[in-house]
Amino acid sequence: MPTADASIIALDRFIQATRDSGYKGTVSALAELVDNSLQAGARRVCIRLADVDDGEGTIEVAILDDGAGMDRATLRQALRFGGSSRFNDRSGLGRYGMGLPNASLSQARRVDVYTWQEPESFLHTYLDVDEIAAGHVTEVPPPRRAKPPAWPGTCSSRTGTLILWTRCDRLDHRRVSTIERKLMTSLGRIFRYAIWDGVRITVNGEGVGGVDPLYLHAKSRAKGGRPFHEPASFEVRVPAGSGDAEQTGTIQVRFSELPVHEWHGLSNDEKRALGVTNGAGVSVVRGGREIDYGWFFMSSKRRENYDDWWRCEVSFDPVLDEAFGITHTKQQIRPRDYLLEALSPHMEATAKALNARVREAHTFVKVSERVAESEQVAAERDAKLQPLPTVKVNGSHATIARELAKRHPVLQTAPARNGAGGTDYKIVHDRVRDGSFFSTVLQEGRLVLVVNPEHPFYKRLYKPLIDEQAVSAKDVRHTLELVFLAAARAEATLTRAADRDALAAFRAEWSRALAVFLNG
Repeated sequence: MPTADASIIALDRFIQATRDSGYKGTVSALAELVDNSLQAGARRVCIRLADVDDGEGTIEVAILDDGAGMDRATLRQALRFGGSSRFNDRSGLGRYGMGLPNASLSQARRVDVYTWQEPESFLHTYLDVDEIAAGHVTEVPPPRRAKPPAWPGTCSSRTGTLILWTRCDRLDHRRVSTIERKLMTSLGRIFRYAIWDGVRITVNGEGVGGVDPLYLHAKSRAKGGRPFHEPASFEVRVPAGSGDAEQTGTIQVRFSELPVHEWHGLSNDEKRALGVTNGAGVSVVRGGREIDYGWFFMSSKRRENYDDWWRCEVSFDPVLDEAFGITHTKQQIRPRDYLLEALSPHMEATAKALNARVREAHTFVKVSERVAESEQVAAERDAKLQPLPTVKVNGSHATIARELAKRHPVLQTAPARNGAGGTDYKIVHDRVRDGSFFSTVLQEGRLVLVVNPEHPFYKRLYKPLIDEQAVSAKDVRHTLELVFLAAARAEATLTRAADRDALAAFRAEWSRALAVFLNG
C-alpha cells in the first residue's frame, strides 16, 4: 500500500491558494517590494510597467533598486515563504518573510530575481507557479550566474536587486497608464516620509512625489491644510504573548482641517484631483510607512460629506503591531478592543468638533456668496454719499474686530478700494454680544455689518431668504411692518432732546443711504 503524503504543506495546492490570500491588489503587492528595497538601504527604487507584444494585452512589471543586494544564501531564502533572515524583526518595514514570494505570485505566474553585491556579478533564481503546481519544482532553484535583462534609463548601481514579474494574470488593470496613475498617488502617500527623506521612487521614469493626506507638509504634492490643535500622544501597553514580553508603545494622533473658504469654489474635477472628494479618513502609519487608510477609531461617528474637509494621521511604534492587528502584508489594521478604548474617545470627539467647524465654514461660504451682490452694490454707490468720518479703531472695538476676523477669513483680506476713499462693505453672520439683530464693526477702509443669527428676525425671515426657501409675500410684509413698529417704539422711549436729535440725524442719514443703495 503506497504511503500517504503527510507533508506539512501540499505544495502544489498551497502555491495556488496563496495567490488568493493577503494582498488587496497591485499597489499593495508592489509596496511590499518597495519595503524590501528600503530595508536593504536603497535610495533609488525604479518601477517599470510595459506591454508585452503577445496579442493578449499582457503587462510585465519590474522593480529595480540600488540597495545592498543579496548573497546566494540570502537570495534563496528570500524566495521561500517565511524564509526571511529578519523574521519577527520589528526594526524595519518587514517582519515575517512572506513579502517577496507572496506579493509577487499574487500578481504574476512567474517571478525572477537578479541581485548583485558588486558590479557585473549577478545572481539569479526564480519561482514559477506552473512548475510548482505540476510538481516539477519543490524547492527554490539554486541561484546561478546570469545577466539581467537590459534596463532602459539610468537607474543602474554598483549593488542592487531587480525583480521581474512575467505572465502577470492578476494585475488590477489591463492598461499601463491606469496602473501608473494609481501607483503615483498611492505609493506617494504610503512612502511619503521616505520620499521626503530623500528616497527617489520612479514609475516608468516619472518621480513619485510625497503625498501628505493632512495637506500640511511643505514638500507634499498638495498642501494648504491647517493643524487642528496640538498632536495628542497616547501610551498603550501590549499584553505579553506570541513569544513577546509585555511592551509599551507610543501613538501620536494629528488632525488637520482643509481650507473651505479657499477651495469651496473649485470644480468637482479640481477637488477630485486634490483628493478632497471622498477623501475622508485616517492615515495609519507604522514606523514612517502608511499601513492603512480608512474610517478608524470613530466609534459612533458616521462618515459624512462634510468629513471630506478634515484629515487625521495616527502613527505608532512597531512594538504595537499586535494592538493594531498588523499582518504580514502590512496593508490593513484590525485594532484590538483595548486600543479602541484608548483612542476612540479622543478621535470621535475631535472628529465631531471638526465636522461642526466644516459645517459652519460652509455656511459662512454660502452666506458670503449670496450677500456678495448687495456688498458690491453698496460699495459702488458709496461715492454718492458723504464720506464716512475717519475714526481710529482701538480698545474693545479693535478687539472685537480682531476676534471677528479670526472666525471669518473674508475679513482677513485687504479691503477692496472702490475709487478714492471708497468704502468696502462686508456682511457676516455672527453672534452679537448684546443680543441686537445687528451691529457694525469698523476696519480701515471697510464697514462690516454683523448679523446676529440668534435673533428672532434672522430666524423668522432673513435665514429663510438666505437659504432661498419659499416665503410668502404676506409673511415678508407682516415681518417688515413689525420691524418698523419696533424701531418707532424704540425711538419713542427716548425723552432727552439730545438723544432725539441724534436719533433723528441717524434716521435721516440711514434713509438717504438706503435710497442711494436702492435707487443708485
